[in-house]
Amino acid sequence: MLSGKNSPSIIHLSTHGFFFPAPPETQNIKGDTKNVNSTRGGFKSNINPLFRSGLILTGANRLWKDGKKTEGIEDGVLTAYEVSNMALLNTELVVLSACETGLGDVKGGEGVFGLQRSFKIAGVKNVIMSLWKVPDKETVELMELFYTNWVEKHMSKQDAFYSAKKDMRAKYPDPYFWAAFVMI
Repeated sequence: MLSGKNSPSIIHLSTHGFFFPAPPETQNIKGDTKNVNSTRGGFKSNINPLFRSGLILTGANRLWKDGKKTEGIEDGVLTAYEVSNMALLNTELVVLSACETGLGDVKGGEGVFGLQRSFKIAGVKNVIMSLWKVPDKETVELMELFYTNWVEKHMSKQDAFYSAKKDMRAKYPDPYFWAAFVMI
């Protein structure tokens, strides 16, 4: 069980992320927060960006493809809303090595509403996330460099991340391969 006292110090999730843009005002459907996961359309049409952003985990195919939630079985979709209700006060770092995990709705003067905000609300000190679809092979390479720098070379998280991106930039001049990832 995740709680403030015994939450893990590091959480690394390498899976699929999603973010659906706000529905057009003319098609704005007020989402039912009690049963938001009942259909795939519930994610796309919800007015709350914390329900339109999340991670796809084991078991999500039933819900994602069929639009059906099986009673008593976890749906496999972790929304930003669900994350924001966790107590991760002991978690130093969450790494989201999935596509588009840093996206969200930008609210004037309030920042981005999505997964990154949810993990910060839950108490996580730092989050590494991506701003666009990322290539698998180069993402693995970046993460290996980061963890080697941080764990084996005892660099600070920030220096380890910066150094890993710098090494990737030297190897891959095209920013597509390394620049998607940011740390907050």
